[in-house]
Amino acid sequence: MHALKSPGSLSNAIVAVAVAGIVSACGSDDVPQAEVADAVYTNAKVLTVDGSNSVTQAFAVKDGRFLAVGESADIRKHIGANTTVVDFGGRTVVPGLSDGHIHDVGGGPGIDLSQTRSIAEMLATLSMAVAKAKPGDLLISNPDWYHGQLNERRMPTRSELDSVAPGNPVVLLRGGLTAVLNSAALQKWNITESTQSPPGGLIEKDANGKLTGVLINAAKNLMSLPPDPPFDATRMQALQQKLNALGITSVRVPGAFTGTSVPAAYKLIRQLQSEGKLTLRFDLLLDSRVSSAQEVRNIMASAGLAPESGDEWARIWGVKTYVDGGFEGGFMTEPFAEPHGHDGTYFGLPLVTGEQHEAVAGEWARNKYRVAVHVVGDAALDQVLTSWEKMERAAPGTVKDWVIEHALVARPDQIPRIKALGVKLSMQPHLYYAAPILSNLWGRQRAETVTRTREFVEAGFKVMGGSDSPLVLNPFLTMYHFVVRDTINDGIYGTQERISRTDALRMFTINYAELNHEAADKGSIERGKLADFAVLPNDYMTMPEEGIKHLAPVATYVGGRQVYRSNSVTFGQHIGRKY
Repeated sequence: MHALKSPGSLSNAIVAVAVAGIVSACGSDDVPQAEVADAVYTNAKVLTVDGSNSVTQAFAVKDGRFLAVGESADIRKHIGANTTVVDFGGRTVVPGLSDGHIHDVGGGPGIDLSQTRSIAEMLATLSMAVAKAKPGDLLISNPDWYHGQLNERRMPTRSELDSVAPGNPVVLLRGGLTAVLNSAALQKWNITESTQSPPGGLIEKDANGKLTGVLINAAKNLMSLPPDPPFDATRMQALQQKLNALGITSVRVPGAFTGTSVPAAYKLIRQLQSEGKLTLRFDLLLDSRVSSAQEVRNIMASAGLAPESGDEWARIWGVKTYVDGGFEGGFMTEPFAEPHGHDGTYFGLPLVTGEQHEAVAGEWARNKYRVAVHVVGDAALDQVLTSWEKMERAAPGTVKDWVIEHALVARPDQIPRIKALGVKLSMQPHLYYAAPILSNLWGRQRAETVTRTREFVEAGFKVMGGSDSPLVLNPFLTMYHFVVRDTINDGIYGTQERISRTDALRMFTINYAELNHEAADKGSIERGKLADFAVLPNDYMTMPEEGIKHLAPVATYVGGRQVYRSNSVTFGQHIGRKY
């Protein structure tokens, strides 16, 4: 600010008032009003996750975006008379975290089996539900469990379910692709030994040809379950609160979402946005679990949501398609391990042919939607790559920027093909909770290479991380898994696929933003980006590895607004420059 020369007729008092007014208008020293922050956050270890993975001490926020990032002395100049100054007490700050592949946050209706760790505990939980039910009532679990969490590392048997619920149909939903039924439930839907498995599905039988009660993939459609409760504003706000408490500020929803359709969820998101109640940012994918171009056109007409439409709060990303099923249905080039391989004849369950996938993906492409595809097995990946390579030859640039979801079993020779197409990767911690089951299904050698994270990172992919929740919701638990390759109860698998803490953090921040074409607005703590960040109680970069999986933020901010704070934490705070 230039020095003032006062005319002789002006008193010193008037000069002082004039100077004070100019200082107020400019903020501090020579900083113009546009550079005066709404809030300054200092005394922190700020992991910016910028291009150089810079670490600094402080940052300023104005109008919901980062105004400046740097050392405390540099940021101090952005403090004006009305600036809120927050002291983080030396805590670590990271960009707002993301979940690149989420369906739900867990809980909700149904019997909760998430905390059971043995068949006996599971049966005891079911017994309590039976005691409260009327004879003949249908009992359904929510899907927040996986049999890898159980000491026995197997599904409950049909007879075990019968022992606690002889007079009630029981359906245990395990994730989105498998269900376990007792005898009463099988009878309710007239599923017998003579019932044929539908295309893309499997009615499991034991060595004697008897029903086990397990229905896989499309076989679940033989049931007609009651609809989930409506996904309303109350449930959405509870979902936001749960994710904000984990430091999550952005989510990508690939198709299925909390039992509701993406168009209905989008409408609800917009309602909350208009009411100022959004604390999460959404990227939404339409669900394209179909096998023909006509079905694609039907989805587009029904949804009425244009590709790439939206804003910083909610955007229509594209669509999610499918080519194979879950773990039991992953389509492989080598048969499943025995006895699941049925003497070398069972290779998994492709849901569509390569030609059908090409027709579906091609129709979406013609209408300018980005395509993501669910892939578990390497044969399914071959199918996708062959289809996409053909499409790319016919119209260069068509598949660039498309995304492969999961890629649990990928061969090294497939990595250059993926790279050549210019497509991207979205990966989740399935191995963490399913390792012993995958080892049993596919053999230990194949299970050791599930989710080749390090190979993909070293090949130059900016892999996006996610949960495929609700099973492993905390992103720090997933980071721990990718850094250590530890599993829930079966030790470490595939140490050669470990990645660094920095790479793991980037999976849940800037990589998410880049994959979703949002890197100009989010993913790192840099000037001009949305002020989404989380405050950690420990230093993620230096704390013991074992502690990472238990790490949870003490505060989360979205657009500079605090949306979560632990009751056990208080930050030093004042208004204006006082130091």
